[in-house]
Amino acid sequence: MIQRLNRWLEQQWVTPAFGALLLGGLALFFFGAAVNSMSGWLYVITGIMLALLMVGALTPVGMIRGLVITRLPIRPVSVGDALTLELELSNPSQTPRALITLEDHLPPGLASQTPPPHVIADLPTQTQSRYVHKITPTRRGIYHWEKVTLRTAAPLGLFWCQRAWDVPATAVVYPIVLPLQTCPLLDQLGQETSQRWVDRQYQRQLATEGLTRSLRPYRWGDALRLVHWRTSARYGELRVRELDALSGGIAVMVGLDVSRAWIPDEFEQAVMAAAAIYFYARKQNIPVELSLGDVEHLRNETAILRALAAIQPQSIRPGSPPSVQTPILWLTTNAASLSQLSPGSSWLLWPGLDPVEGINNLPMNQLTPGRLINPGLPLQPQLERQLENAWVSSL
Repeated sequence: MIQRLNRWLEQQWVTPAFGALLLGGLALFFFGAAVNSMSGWLYVITGIMLALLMVGALTPVGMIRGLVITRLPIRPVSVGDALTLELELSNPSQTPRALITLEDHLPPGLASQTPPPHVIADLPTQTQSRYVHKITPTRRGIYHWEKVTLRTAAPLGLFWCQRAWDVPATAVVYPIVLPLQTCPLLDQLGQETSQRWVDRQYQRQLATEGLTRSLRPYRWGDALRLVHWRTSARYGELRVRELDALSGGIAVMVGLDVSRAWIPDEFEQAVMAAAAIYFYARKQNIPVELSLGDVEHLRNETAILRALAAIQPQSIRPGSPPSVQTPILWLTTNAASLSQLSPGSSWLLWPGLDPVEGINNLPMNQLTPGRLINPGLPLQPQLERQLENAWVSSL
């Protein structure tokens, strides 16, 4: 109760420090002695002490009044990378300020440790002081907060004053993207479509005239087989062919079950797997799309990373794969949904709360191959493992 009262006083007006309480007690003592002895010098000492208390109570409020706090943009990072937070405190007034602490109140879950307050020893007029702190996010997400506080007891240190500023901030923490070297489950999706990818890549390697979209100047790193020698001789500089990208829509869809049946740690693994598989497909020039429940199908990399950072289990009903004609790689913890997959699709299954039930519901045919993920083992080797008896070898 006393701490709440002190906090309220500090935020609304001022709260006395130990020195102020001691000085106030001495002032009362000297005032009592002056009344009893009628000594003028005791009244003088009492008046000086009361004046110091009054100055000490009024000046901290003015010390932080009129200051301006600006937050610099926060660059998105992945889990485990350093997230840089920057605040700039400006003094636009004609009065110098000093001995101020600045604290950025981060939302819970963003970092395991709260950044220490930034101490500003001196802030001259018309100057700025920048506060830069790095934290290491331990969990993906989109975090919003706005509270920044300034606290001071200057210049006498007798009373503490604290005021809050609303400085909105948004930090985007992406999931870790595993650098997959291979992903057999994705490579086998949709045999006919896969053959089109192979044929297209072979044609691109041959760089035939029929695939040329335009010519452009040579850039460092371009393959010499793409140089159009006849045009290069005409212009007196190297010109290379730009080839058409694969058209015809999306070849593979990666679907993530967002029902509430997930165990939190397993859902985090599934998000990591979805990100790794998507970017592996992009690396292999496979047209890919990501489906996240009610979120519209995504193709842009930045939008996908942001959606994966924000996604949480949403639906109460059991998840089911999207009803699409495209082959799908379905990531789920609901084994019953695997029977709804179309031939040519595949799946990744997390055991959830009842691993035995999940094993019993596994499809035993080769039309929808998949893998049962062991949450206690590293994820990347399981995604890169070959398909022979895949779900058995992961148990």
